[in-house]
Amino acid sequence: MLQLMDHAIADRLRFFYSFLRSPRTVGSVTPSSRFLARAMLKEVDWARTEIVVELGAGTGVFTEGIKKLARSGAKKMIFEKDLHLRERLIRRFPDFIIGDNACELIPSLADNGIEPGQVDVILSGLPFAVLPQPLRDQILTGVYRALKPDGIFITFQYSLQMRKQLLDRFHTVDLSFVPFNLPPAFVYHCRKKG
Repeated sequence: MLQLMDHAIADRLRFFYSFLRSPRTVGSVTPSSRFLARAMLKEVDWARTEIVVELGAGTGVFTEGIKKLARSGAKKMIFEKDLHLRERLIRRFPDFIIGDNACELIPSLADNGIEPGQVDVILSGLPFAVLPQPLRDQILTGVYRALKPDGIFITFQYSLQMRKQLLDRFHTVDLSFVPFNLPPAFVYHCRKKG
């Protein structure tokens, strides 16, 4: 039990230091809560998911859930820009494909034998609200291209700022609120038209 607490504290400190180094790419002072992770992961049909991608994996809160829920044989790919966090993810999740730049989603998928339109699920912890609009557009275009018809994109934000942009791009956008997170968060479940 003590070892788990030490692990959680170490992850929080790592995340906080990453935030101090680069607040525009980390976006929060603390990792996501287990409540937010549950809200992000619960709508996925894991039995049918063949390819899952996570953008902005941070300390691996959602990644841990993916590891537990994804079926055997599913391709799992994560992206994390922060070098220190990424190196830790490489050690913790050796069976995941790990990339460094969500802006390079399509080329990174292609490098790993995944064509546009084949990804079932993309989860994102990226802080879209603090990203410049052109970068936001580039990432969302890559996400949309990567998803198969009826594929889902799940992201969270601390405001409703992204709602219109997601509604303009996706066939359906469902919203839920997670109060037990620091800060509280909105979860967007977006579906590409089938």
